[in-house]
Amino acid sequence: MDPKYEALFTPWKVGNVTIKNRIVMLPMEGTNMIQWEAKTGFVKGIREFYADRKDQNVGLFIPGLIPLISIVGKKWVYRHPEVFEPAKAVIEDIHKSGAKIFFQISAGSGRSMLLPPILRPFVKKGLLRTLARPILATKWWWSAPDDDEPNVWDPGVKMDLFTEKMIRKFLYAFGQTALRCKEAGADGVEIHAVHEGYLLDQFTMPYTNHRTDAYGGSLENRLRFACEIVKEIKKVCGADYPVSLRYSVRSMTRGFNEGAVPGEEFTEVGRTMEESERAVKILEEAGYDLFNCDNGTYDAWYWAHPPVYAPLNLNLKDVEHIKRFTTKPVVCAGRLQPDAAAESIAAGRIDAMGVGRQLLCDPEYITKIKEDRMDDVRPCIACHGACLPFNGLNGHGTDIDPMHLAMGRCVLNPWTNNETKYSKAPAKHPKHIAIIGGGIGGMEVAIQAAARGHRVDLYEKTDRLGGVFNAAAAMSFKEKDKALLDWYRRMLERSGAAVHLHTEITDADRLDADVLVIATGAHARTLKIPGAERAVTAVDFLDGKAPVGDRVVIVGGGLTGCEIAYELALAGKHPSVVEMTPYLVGAKGICMANSSMLRELLRFRSVPAYVNATVEAITDEGVVLNTPEGQRTVPADSVILSVGCAPDTRFAALKERKNGRPTYFVGDCDRVGSLKTVVRQAYELVQTLSYR
Repeated sequence: MDPKYEALFTPWKVGNVTIKNRIVMLPMEGTNMIQWEAKTGFVKGIREFYADRKDQNVGLFIPGLIPLISIVGKKWVYRHPEVFEPAKAVIEDIHKSGAKIFFQISAGSGRSMLLPPILRPFVKKGLLRTLARPILATKWWWSAPDDDEPNVWDPGVKMDLFTEKMIRKFLYAFGQTALRCKEAGADGVEIHAVHEGYLLDQFTMPYTNHRTDAYGGSLENRLRFACEIVKEIKKVCGADYPVSLRYSVRSMTRGFNEGAVPGEEFTEVGRTMEESERAVKILEEAGYDLFNCDNGTYDAWYWAHPPVYAPLNLNLKDVEHIKRFTTKPVVCAGRLQPDAAAESIAAGRIDAMGVGRQLLCDPEYITKIKEDRMDDVRPCIACHGACLPFNGLNGHGTDIDPMHLAMGRCVLNPWTNNETKYSKAPAKHPKHIAIIGGGIGGMEVAIQAAARGHRVDLYEKTDRLGGVFNAAAAMSFKEKDKALLDWYRRMLERSGAAVHLHTEITDADRLDADVLVIATGAHARTLKIPGAERAVTAVDFLDGKAPVGDRVVIVGGGLTGCEIAYELALAGKHPSVVEMTPYLVGAKGICMANSSMLRELLRFRSVPAYVNATVEAITDEGVVLNTPEGQRTVPADSVILSVGCAPDTRFAALKERKNGRPTYFVGDCDRVGSLKTVVRQAYELVQTLSYR
């Protein structure tokens, strides 16, 4: 092990519980053990999920939250101890590995409650609460500290008042639910959360709590609910039973659906650092044994779920600062890197490293650190494409795509949370597979197929692997994307697959193989308008083939177009964005944490955006737009087209063949999609070729 990581593998204590090392697997969607809306209360495949991680040097596991009350049927979980029974075997597995486990208990979402579009008209008219109250626990799930509080996902929906009577019921439920966790074998519990703008956090913050009773006004009053919870748990479970608090050091919030970005000076409407210094002392005195920390609210969601645009070690300085005001241990989360974490732990500035999505991406992450195999780590690229695929425009035109709500998975590792669906066994009948195209899809097929015993030849016409992802990874803030490309190339080299660079295949029939896989990707679209020849494509710009001037108009305000605008702004240029729809980064499948941070960064960098606008022509003077206000010309030295891609159809005729060898199309050459769709398609193709 590299000596710089040694501090990560030293023991520490939370209350009277000794934890073998400083690694905490953070609570995430899809890691829940108690999904008790199901009949058994147990998530299918969750034992297999933890089996992949329990012996991988994690010190403390904190699974995803347990709601105190169900949405359907208004059932209190503490009244149903049977839902904890199936989890006991997993807890025993974790204990055998020497690790500990805390169960996280949730007070609810408050105004952050997810609101599917199909329900919004009924909620706005009050019909859902009236008609569904006998069936749904609507008064619990649609309540917030203030009545008339705007829902995060749709501000047109107003929340009900969370009454003092409801608080008393919740306090009792917290104590009894914690007792159920203790009886099941959990080493402690974590309270969810004075964190991220959930219900308890809404009680604590000035902009969401205007109450005049004992739970509003002063900081002590606003923290009262959270303090009473830990006191109730200690009364029921014993003073020595550890209780952690998921805690946001600062809210980083400018207002409803308005977040701040790193480096911005702004007026905080939530929890300031000065107030946090006082709050952490009050919470410690109430009885909390651990603070599991980051920053943010749902109005600034990207601080708690930092996307690719967020700096590495995003929250470390704030968590280090708050540790000075408590005698209890603190955990830090937020794209935290192991070298920075180890240095901080060794210096006594934090106590443990929180790891979330990286353990979805690579279950062996911590073991690889310990065994000095960092080159083997599949890097998380902070895309949120499968682990947290909540679409949204931060309260403005928000949409939630039900096709993207399978959470707790990973774009780069389809095995995660699909352990009972897929197999890693050797292929039943190994084949010779020829792959045309060395992008992400082609490499994924090659690596997975070779691992299962197939003989693989991969043909790439250029001198480098990675395809269009080379352009996607070129931006300065995409260090993890670059690391991913390096990882793919290393894994492909080690796989045993034969790679043929500088080899363009024009006649697939000449390839000697049992199975043919086409993974040739897509090409950039252009616009059929006057002056289109003056523009360059996004791929050519990102590949360094097309330098641009100072004033750059990007046509297309999707993810790539807005990323290019941000990259140009970072370089000191003056970009502007043109988008034909009402919203920037409005496509389905993009997590709100990513889209909202990118929009806020463009705002902070003063990048003009012309929405509901179409391009009439490109001239020497600039880009001629048709906008709702009329026609105008946006001055431009250069124009970049980011208007999507079209499939490479060179081998499309092979799809029509009814006879001959099996031929499969993977990725954008089949249908233009995302990194998620191409990796999953490649992975599932190998499953088909190997086991069916």
